[in-house]
Amino acid sequence: MVNNATSLGRSGLQDWLIQRVSSIIIAAYVLCITGIFIRHHGELNFGTWQMIFANPAMQIFTLFFLIGLIAHAWVGIWTVTTDYLKNTAVRVSVQVLVIIALLACGFWGVQILWGG
Repeated sequence: MVNNATSLGRSGLQDWLIQRVSSIIIAAYVLCITGIFIRHHGELNFGTWQMIFANPAMQIFTLFFLIGLIAHAWVGIWTVTTDYLKNTAVRVSVQVLVIIALLACGFWGVQILWGG
């Protein structure tokens, strides 16, 4: 068995499962937001968005979406970089930059949701 230093101990099955579950979460969230657009057609303003996202269920659903999007992006980027970047230093550098960017977006999203 080949050990890859950047695989973080995951297997292909785990990556596959992360991609499928996160895809379902992302799709459900997009359908939910689309339903909100259809329901509130013509009356979407800051107050309406504030009311929608003040609901704890919507905040939690948005958090699941954010986590799912980050996990989905990471598995995709990890797969692409391990397939196409053969130089280990370049691959690890790109992966570290992506991890930093994804974590920054995740923390920023949590701050937007619950930061007040």
